[in-house]
Amino acid sequence: MTIGKREFLKLSGATAAAGVLLSACNDKANGKAPMSLSDITHDVQPITVEERLSRIAKAQSLMAENDIAAIIVEPGSAMLYFSGISWRRSERLTALIIPREGEIAVVTPYFEEPSVRESMTFGDDVRSWHEHESPFERVAGVLKDRKMQSGRVGLEETVRYFVVEGMRQSAPQYELSSAVPVTQGCRMYKSANEISLMKKAGEVTLRAYDHVYESLAAGMRPAELVALMRDAQAALGGSDAWSMALFGPASAYPHGTSQPQQIEMGQIVLMDCGCDVQGYQSDISRTFVFGEPSARQREVWDTVRKGQQIAFETALPGTPAGQVDDAVRAYYESLGYGPGYATPGLSHRTGHGIGMDGHESVNFVHGENTPLKAGMCFSNEPGIYIFDEFGVRLEDCLYMTEHGPAWFTVPPDSLDDPVGRLG
Repeated sequence: MTIGKREFLKLSGATAAAGVLLSACNDKANGKAPMSLSDITHDVQPITVEERLSRIAKAQSLMAENDIAAIIVEPGSAMLYFSGISWRRSERLTALIIPREGEIAVVTPYFEEPSVRESMTFGDDVRSWHEHESPFERVAGVLKDRKMQSGRVGLEETVRYFVVEGMRQSAPQYELSSAVPVTQGCRMYKSANEISLMKKAGEVTLRAYDHVYESLAAGMRPAELVALMRDAQAALGGSDAWSMALFGPASAYPHGTSQPQQIEMGQIVLMDCGCDVQGYQSDISRTFVFGEPSARQREVWDTVRKGQQIAFETALPGTPAGQVDDAVRAYYESLGYGPGYATPGLSHRTGHGIGMDGHESVNFVHGENTPLKAGMCFSNEPGIYIFDEFGVRLEDCLYMTEHGPAWFTVPPDSLDDPVGRLG
C-alpha cells in the first residue's frame, strides 16, 4: 500500500516454525491431510539478453527525444531491468551508465570487479576505482569516451544524493536531471514475457492462499499465519515472500497495528501477501471470516467487491488513471462512506503500479492524469475501513491490453468462497 510495506511485514514474520507446526496440528485435528506444496515455477522463461538489449535501445531512443546524453543507474530493480546485473548498494558506488549512443558501462570498486563481471549478462566495459580514488571521475571518463563532453545526464529516480554531489564536484560540465522520462517510459509498459512472469507470481500467491485458508484455526496469532503464508509461497517457488495478517478490529488499520490479536469465531481475517518470480511481483489481499459471517460483514465485503469491479470496468485504454479511483470513491460515497479519503470508507488510493517493484508509477489516485495504455500493470485494491469494528480489502492485479484490462488473478465472487481463481 505504501513504500516500505515489505520491510514492515518482514518484521512481523517471526515464529515460522511455530506457524507451520500449528498448521499441521490443525489439519490433523480436522481430519484433513496437509496440502502438498511443490515448486510450480519450473516452466517460467527468464528475461533474455535480447529483451534487455531491446530495453537499452528503447532507453536510448527516449534519451534522444528528451535531450539526455546518458543516464546513471544504481543497483536495484532498474539496474537488473536494463542490464541483468543483480547487485547490492553500499557506501561505495557501483553504477550502470547507459549512453545515448554506444555500449553500456559499469563503474565499480576494484575489489568488486570480478564479482560484478560474473553478474553481467552482456557488455564488457567495466571501469574500476580504488579506495583513494573518485568513482565519479570514472563515470565522467565513460561519458567522454562516448563523445559526450557536456550535456544533460539523467539520474534514475532512486539514485542517492551522494551521487549527485559527487558528480557536481567531479564532473561539473554535465547538467544533472531526472531520468524518469527514460526509465518510466521503458518500465511502465510490460512485455508479454514480463506479464507471464507476473502471472506466475500471482499463481504462487493465490495457491498459497488456498493452503492458508484451509489451515485457519481459532487461537492462531498473526505471526503464525504470516509464517504459514510466507512458507507456502516459498514452497511453491516464490522468492522474497512477504505477508501481513490482521484480525477483527485490527483489520481496520490498512497496514496493521501493534495491538494483540488472535483468531476468534466470527472474526474478520484480512491478509495482504506477495512474492516475486524472476524478479516480478505479486500483490494480493484477501478478507475471510472465520466461521459464519454476519450480515454486516457480508454487506461490507460485497460493497468492496463491487468497488473492485467498478475499478476494473473503468480502467479502459485512454482513461486517465485517476478516474479509476474517482469511480470507486463515488460509489462508496453514494452508500454513505467517506467523503473522499475519510473513514469509515476507503482511506487509501485504489491501486498502484506494479512490476519488478511492488509499487511503481502510475497510481489509481485522484488527480492522476496519465492515460491508461497497453502494457501498464496495476493493483486493484479498494477497501472499506471502519475503526473499532473491522476492515475489508480485496486486491488483485490487472494488466492493460489494447482492448481493456485483464486480471492476473480473478477476485472471488462471494465471501463463502473467498480465495478467487487464476486469470
